Parts: sequence; structure tokens; C-alpha cells
Amino acid sequence: MNKPIEIAAVLIDIEAHLRQLGHWERSPPAAEALASTEPFCIDTLSLPQWLQFVFLPTMYQLLEAGEPLPSRCGITPMAEEYFQGSGLPLEALLQSLADVDKLLNDD
Repeated sequence: MNKPIEIAAVLIDIEAHLRQLGHWERSPPAAEALASTEPFCIDTLSLPQWLQFVFLPTMYQLLEAGEPLPSRCGITPMAEEYFQGSGLPLEALLQSLADVDKLLNDD
């Protein structure tokens, strides 16, 4: 399987896991929240919001346009910290995030 297809498959998995965990929103946040310049929009969005409204759409756009993908990715540690103590069954989500980190960092 080629790398863009592998990455797209993992992105679909991330969305599915967020939905299963109840961390998928029907409406996007305000434009101001999306315009944050902080890493992960940490000052304006939760991590699941950032994944849904920033990371996933950006990655899909890059893949569809054939643009270069990020050469470094480290979402998993942020997710582990964010969800720590939540009691949610996170193994599948964290594995998918680790997979996308590995695929993007292998370049």
C-alpha cells in the first residue's frame, strides 16, 4: 500500500474513534477559535476539536492536492496527556494517532 493511502486510512480511523468516544461535534467552533496560532490551538480548542476541525481537514486537503505532507508529527503524547484519567477506552484512538505519527515521521 502506498503511503498516502495508508495515511488516509488512518485519518478515517481517527474520525471513527472520535465518533465512538463521543468526541465528534456537529458544528464547527467560531472562526476566531480556528484562527489560533498556538500549537494544537491549545488556547481555543480542545484536542478532539483540533483533530476534527484543523488536523483532519488539513491532512485530507494535502492528500487530495498531492501536496507535501508534514515531515514531523507528534500528536500521540498530546492525546495521552489530554485524555489522562478520562476513563475512556482510548487504546484504538491512541494507536491510530501513533500510526499517523509514525507514517509522517518516517519520511
